[in-house]
Amino acid sequence: MNVLVVGGGGREHAICWSLAKSGKISGLYCAPGNAGIARIAECVPIGPMQFDELVRFARDHGIDLVVVGPDDPLAGGIVDAFGAAGIPAFGPNKAAAEIEASKIFMKNLLRKYGIPTARYETFDDYDKALAYLRTQQAPIVVKADGLATGKGVTVARTMEEAEEALRRMMIERVFGASGTRVVIEEFMEGQEMSLLAFVDGETVRPMVPSQDHKPVFDGDRGPNTGGMGTYSPLPHIDLAIVETAVETILKPTAAALAREGRPFRGVLYAGLMVTGEGPKVVEFNARFGDPETQVVLPRLETDLLDIILATLNGSLDRIDIRWNDEAAVCVIMASEGYPGPYAKGRKIEGIEEAEAAGALVFHAGTALDADGNLVTAGGRVLGVVGRGRDIAEARRRAYEACGMIRFEGAHYRKDIAMKALAGLRADAASGQQGTSGG
Repeated sequence: MNVLVVGGGGREHAICWSLAKSGKISGLYCAPGNAGIARIAECVPIGPMQFDELVRFARDHGIDLVVVGPDDPLAGGIVDAFGAAGIPAFGPNKAAAEIEASKIFMKNLLRKYGIPTARYETFDDYDKALAYLRTQQAPIVVKADGLATGKGVTVARTMEEAEEALRRMMIERVFGASGTRVVIEEFMEGQEMSLLAFVDGETVRPMVPSQDHKPVFDGDRGPNTGGMGTYSPLPHIDLAIVETAVETILKPTAAALAREGRPFRGVLYAGLMVTGEGPKVVEFNARFGDPETQVVLPRLETDLLDIILATLNGSLDRIDIRWNDEAAVCVIMASEGYPGPYAKGRKIEGIEEAEAAGALVFHAGTALDADGNLVTAGGRVLGVVGRGRDIAEARRRAYEACGMIRFEGAHYRKDIAMKALAGLRADAASGQQGTSGG
């Protein structure tokens, strides 16, 4: 069958890489794709928001299935557009995608159905929001309501920082219309966990958990980004906590959307905080996470195409989904200045060397220049994935590969997956103390 993947980042490269392993695909296309994706799929110069052009291309090229990667086209109704044309598309329709497109919708849905999340209030008036904020204490979280490429959340450590975030969102409109309304919510202490699931409207099939690193600098410092790295599995988080999250959050949320007349079909992504009271929702996304996909899909043994088709035809409960025990660590190599303004067109070298050493290198923001050189073309440039028998080995291999890749101004966090290793050391120390005291 012929498959079209919509998007052009690291997530879409990982999706194309996974789909390319299927023996059932005769033609694989990606719109618009990138320089890395072009090695495994035919790239089409059509943007993700050009729905009419995408539908026309799908019709003209006999596309049997469309897989949508990014959030903006899902929020804009791309699945509805393909559905109207009679072309199956993997992802939620516009109504269901609102769980990501509006944080206020999401929070109100969770409140209505008693699904665990942080306490919050919502505002569409700056003066009222500021007055409420001044009755609270730091740390506190300020969120733009709409989509903001992962950057519309400020975890304010001081009230001055919170007020500045509110002003930037609602007065300066740094996120455009996305900051017209805001959510102000309590700060939650704990470990973060990303838990994605395939959902066919009724059945929820969780993927292996992962942990993202949003702030740009080591030690979770600096502004939020789209994600600077991730890893899977989470050896320092008990499997019972993951199972609790599935039963108390993912399944109830899918059921709530169905009861609201918005049945969800696609990938439901729960960004969670594992607190002392159990897992709670930080956010929901309506698609594969980025960069979580870059460590989750390498652990998938079942044909991704089979899972997607089962999700679309309502037979997700009957498919055997298998995962390997390998660990994966992804380090994002970013452009100088990201998440602020950054230069483009800087030559990238060393990827072949890294791949020869066993790394997976997913292209996020790359292009070919007029001379055929691979150059930077985005803020997040590459997702470098190391794999191994455990997190320590996978992490070592990921950073060794990063050391082989070069471009001017490249920067990346040096502490990806250290929380897992620290957690394991703490568990080991606790066990030794328990043994000596027993």
